[in-house]
Amino acid sequence: MAVVPKSLLTIGAGFLSGREAARLKKERNNGAGQRGVFNSLIPHLAQGFVWAEAGLMPGMEYEAFRENVPLHTYADIARHVESMKRGAEDVLWPGRCSLYAVTSGTTGAAPKFIPMPEVMLAHFRRAAVDSIFWYTARIGNTRALKGRHLGLGGTTALARIPDTGDFEARAGDLTGIAALHQPAWSEKHFYEPGAKVALIAEWSERIAAISERAAPLDITLLAGMPEGVVNLVESLRDTGTLGAKATLRELWPKLDCIVHGGVPIAPYLDELTAAAGDGVNFHEVYVSSEGFIAAQDADASDGLRLMADAGIFFEFLPLADHDESRLHNLGSKAIPLSEVSEGVDYVMVITTPAGLVRYILGDIVRFVSTEPPRITYLGQTRLQLNAFTEHVSEKELTDTLVSVCRRNGWNIVNFHVAPFFGGTSAGTSFGKFQGRHEWWVELRAGTIVTPTGPVMAPELDAELRRQNKTYDAKRRDGFLEAPYVRLVMPGVFAQQMRHHGKWGGQNKMPRCQSDRTIADELGSALQFAKD
Repeated sequence: MAVVPKSLLTIGAGFLSGREAARLKKERNNGAGQRGVFNSLIPHLAQGFVWAEAGLMPGMEYEAFRENVPLHTYADIARHVESMKRGAEDVLWPGRCSLYAVTSGTTGAAPKFIPMPEVMLAHFRRAAVDSIFWYTARIGNTRALKGRHLGLGGTTALARIPDTGDFEARAGDLTGIAALHQPAWSEKHFYEPGAKVALIAEWSERIAAISERAAPLDITLLAGMPEGVVNLVESLRDTGTLGAKATLRELWPKLDCIVHGGVPIAPYLDELTAAAGDGVNFHEVYVSSEGFIAAQDADASDGLRLMADAGIFFEFLPLADHDESRLHNLGSKAIPLSEVSEGVDYVMVITTPAGLVRYILGDIVRFVSTEPPRITYLGQTRLQLNAFTEHVSEKELTDTLVSVCRRNGWNIVNFHVAPFFGGTSAGTSFGKFQGRHEWWVELRAGTIVTPTGPVMAPELDAELRRQNKTYDAKRRDGFLEAPYVRLVMPGVFAQQMRHHGKWGGQNKMPRCQSDRTIADELGSALQFAKD
């Protein structure tokens, strides 16, 4: 098949960017788009015996779907996915599926295998292209589309899934799978770091090879998780390709955009803004292995716009109704996009071409706007800080630390917050105290004024009390003691991630948990600086 010349792509991009800008302005809630997605998914999903047995029928109206088809978690479908990996047909979606995206997961969490039939790959391709046009429409030009696009995702080396008999099924990181299944025109005119480098499995080796290959190229767009972009900058500086105070814009004069997602950029924003240089814009996307959820279409403070017509049907379960012990009975509580309200926290529920039906993604979002539908990510249901019923979200912890560090000129590398139960670290009694929060914080080496734990703790406490009224009440009423802060040595979090085989790429450290699994590993196996 002939590949479209880049000159034609450039001309077409200008037209499509303008058309997308007009469409975004016109479509306020996109209820029609969601109805179309629902109606297109149902006939195919009904051919999967799992969903037929669950009550899903061709031609089913939404209200019947909502009342009769229960909510599901990955645990509910895991055994069916296992049969699909061995070649079973018509299970969650018509036909067989030989390709699976392995979720990056959090440290210590078992990965999930998300089916990737061709129609799901098409969803990711369309949503990715749409998100770039949302960027060009927002900025008002197509400069990002005139050079090479450097992705800092996972390896394209997919692993053969064992114990599948004669059926050959493979699995890998979503970004690696997407790179292998991109259109020919994209691979020829845009894609970097090239097939050979993308195959490198080990993150440190791959990032070094990427920096060597990309340095002389005309890079106009850079995409990756914030920490991955920081790793690239460090690699370029370690090799002398980029001077200690030089910017990426000096290396790549036409660099226009850094696309980021996976984790909140706030802890890295100041560092990345300085490293990028003047004239480089940031564009946020919200992507999981289960689907392309949202992308930035306006100022970052306005939230991310839901991709309501890209192939996924969305529902939202109010967080106040979420109860993990009885999720199967909560189907009627989930509401469609047309019924959501601003300022309410919801657990996201999705139905997708991967064969996921009323699947509880586990992400908590809040609508900052309903027309158009824009959301902000708050965290995950299982990764809240709630050991003392304080209901503190990942976003609140992140915003708290960023605010304190920004005031003091401290640069964040990574952090984790855990509950500390029963007594202080000095072994004294808490009295009526139930416990306290323990912050593990790694700051960038070379911070001008290095704090100590006792200096940082009161500021974090005061800021979190401002951010979260429930935490403030627990502190005021004497059920939580002031937090304890441990400043860890440089490299501690990277070592922790390597220990779990989750260093680099799309992997991420959970910012908080309501247990001490990660904190105890840090405390027993890794050294930390004097408080």
